[in-house]
Amino acid sequence: MIGSAPYAHILMLIGELTVLIILLILFCGFIILILTAYAIRTGNILFPTFMRGGLLFLEGLVRGLFRVFGFEDTDVFRIIVTLQNTLNRRAFMAVPVQERAVFFPQCLRAAACPAHLHEEGLKCRSCGLCRIGEARQHLEELGYRVFIVPGSSFIKRMIKKYHPRAIIGVGCLLEVKEGIEMSSQININAMGVVNMSDGCVETSADWKTFYQIALLGIDPEKIPKDLKKYQES
Repeated sequence: MIGSAPYAHILMLIGELTVLIILLILFCGFIILILTAYAIRTGNILFPTFMRGGLLFLEGLVRGLFRVFGFEDTDVFRIIVTLQNTLNRRAFMAVPVQERAVFFPQCLRAAACPAHLHEEGLKCRSCGLCRIGEARQHLEELGYRVFIVPGSSFIKRMIKKYHPRAIIGVGCLLEVKEGIEMSSQININAMGVVNMSDGCVETSADWKTFYQIALLGIDPEKIPKDLKKYQES
């Protein structure tokens, strides 16, 4: 019978275990909240592996806690991107540049951009109306494959076609976050660069951060003179 002592004891143990798990999840959530707040305030990331795992598994809870304490979802997303970049950095540096790819969003181009859409994205004509042409030239000289894409479907298609081992994704915060998470699922070392402004056209990229990442692991003698200023010491 359900009311017998053994069943009652089992139900009590299940209840206690459930409460314990909930308390443990809340405790981990508060620890991640504290570490994330510290990272936002100081720019320093403590225990990045623990934070990445916690944010991935408890993202909804952490975002809820952040709202309670006056933070925005974007704060959580930025920390996730920074964490992924920090943890992927060494593996990214170890990948030869010929096996890397860069994905620029089409929103970076000028409103009067003369480029046309092809099966591999927009074909830049180096017209000088935006900075993509200059960047593409530098990157291709270094050995990167460079794509200007209108959406994630193009990224997936190019990854399937060329099989890069490492990629740099540029875009708005949510796109970069989702792109890095997608890359980790298919075992690609991804680094993300969040745009400095959002929109559908003539957005602005964080070029300093972009070039600092793009030059990781590259022989200093092969870095163009124009990009030397972005080298990390």
